[in-house]
Amino acid sequence: MVSLVKLCRWLGLPRRTLYYRPKPRRREINTELADKVKLALEQFPTYGYRRLACILGENRKPIQRILQLKGWQVRKRPQGFRPRARSLPSVASRPDERWTTDLTHVWCGKDRRASLAVIIDCCTREILGWRLSDNGSSKTAEAALEEALVHRFGALGRVHQALALRSDNGLVFSSRHYTATMKAYGLTQEFTTPYTPEQNGLVERFFRSLKEECIWLNRFESLGQARALIGRWIRYYNEERPHQSLDYVAPRAHPALAA
Repeated sequence: MVSLVKLCRWLGLPRRTLYYRPKPRRREINTELADKVKLALEQFPTYGYRRLACILGENRKPIQRILQLKGWQVRKRPQGFRPRARSLPSVASRPDERWTTDLTHVWCGKDRRASLAVIIDCCTREILGWRLSDNGSSKTAEAALEEALVHRFGALGRVHQALALRSDNGLVFSSRHYTATMKAYGLTQEFTTPYTPEQNGLVERFFRSLKEECIWLNRFESLGQARALIGRWIRYYNEERPHQSLDYVAPRAHPALAA
């Protein structure tokens, strides 16, 4: 038999390399920080470690470590193969260059199903106007649009600058009444390619956040209660909620609005 000393000499290895046995590192948790993270998760159960670190004013790494060791990390959705259509992103280089809109349904208890229409600025991600109504006709979408125009320009009237409004090809947005309203206010209407909701992904992603953080956490008993709670969440979204695509600032804190 050949001794380990000779083997190490022949191979040019130090003997301590063969004798070394790694010791498992004990990862300690800051209990005070863990309590803060738990309280934040009770209020925002869908937030990941980046947004939690932002609202707590802490470093991301200890927040991520706590979520991993405690088993509190949000599970990611599986990303399978998804064929993409022609690219038509909802982007804008300045505020009021392109807005986007869509409708979704909200269950309101005794008042049954209602329709929610929103208008989002593609640059600042701000919710400029919204309307929750038991009527899913074009009047609901028009009311949200007019609220956005008043909020941005101070009054209803023809817009004297290039402003596009993107939507899908639904019956509401392609109706004669809605298209006539768009022309009356001087807006350019953009339609996504049929069966490609990713081309209007900005507003679709907003609806997901709204449902995960507000609608699905509450059992609305009436249309009035739904309006109050959704309105409160939208104010939080515009003024406080850190937005990942805006480098974790709120939409109304966007630098382009301060310029």
